[in-house]
Amino acid sequence: MPNGKLSGKPSRQLLFSETITQSKPMTTQMPTPTDPPAPEATERILQEIALVGRRLEAMDQKITDVTIASSSICADIAGFKDTADALDQRLTTVEDQMATLPDQEIELRSL
Repeated sequence: MPNGKLSGKPSRQLLFSETITQSKPMTTQMPTPTDPPAPEATERILQEIALVGRRLEAMDQKITDVTIASSSICADIAGFKDTADALDQRLTTVEDQMATLPDQEIELRSL
């Protein structure tokens, strides 16, 4: 055993302790700006925020308009369906009446 080691490899304990001493603590602190933004930069940012706000309001109005229009379209479709159902019922009635016409014609001829 030269130099007090059993083999040429370092012990596990030594590797573990090296890992602990080599690791650095993590910092979560964000860097702080050294100078505050210039007043004109602040004004420009506020103007951009106001512009985005106006655009959001316009999009919200468009969404409201589309919602109202789609509700109206749905009501129209429901009305068309009711009309189609009524026409279908009327057609069935006319077809039933036409089916009885030959019988009525025979009765009229026999008189």
